[in-house]
Amino acid sequence: MKKSLGFTLAEVLITLGIIGVVAAMTMPTLMNSTQGAQYKAAYKKALSALSQAVTLNVALDDWDLGEIDGSAGSDYSLEKLLTTRMNVVRTEQNKAIPATEYALSTATTDAHGVKLPAATNTTLFFNDGIMFTYTTASAKTCTKDTTVTTGNKENICKGYIDVNGTKGPNKVTLCDGETATGGDKAITNCKVTNPADIYPVIFFDTSILPGTAAAKAVLYGK
Repeated sequence: MKKSLGFTLAEVLITLGIIGVVAAMTMPTLMNSTQGAQYKAAYKKALSALSQAVTLNVALDDWDLGEIDGSAGSDYSLEKLLTTRMNVVRTEQNKAIPATEYALSTATTDAHGVKLPAATNTTLFFNDGIMFTYTTASAKTCTKDTTVTTGNKENICKGYIDVNGTKGPNKVTLCDGETATGGDKAITNCKVTNPADIYPVIFFDTSILPGTAAAKAVLYGK
């Protein structure tokens, strides 16, 4: 008699079942990790692009964020600067984006000080899918220069980057264990295990920087 070597059907089915269970347990983690890495890369790219736009504007037109006046249609507005120096495909000014298009999974008013996004905001959509929103009226004389004698003194302006525009999850990135963004409140040893798609920023003079501890942790972390 010849002795056949191999696996029985039952053994094959049991092995496939075990593989299926392991895959079902690990796939969500792998997908979240991949998605988080994409969010981080897009955020760093967006922050760099915004910073380069300001630098380019200073080089070509000799004015920075400390000189914007916030007036509608002004040649010295943040909207004018960004639409001139970047590829903006759509602008929503002082008009709330409908919830059917941009449904937030967090409160519409955030502790960072900007509504996400609201009828008082200017929201810019770039050709790479990134969205940047800020309160229109507050984007005026954005500076840390305490010697300014007109307008707002040391007025650090705030906004948000959403790295994938109106697509979900539309959640503000938080430190592990943080329940709501603390604005500019310093959080020591902040770690971000699951980056989301919304990042608070602050901007003044020639700088556009992370606005929260979580945003800093994502930018400067590995």
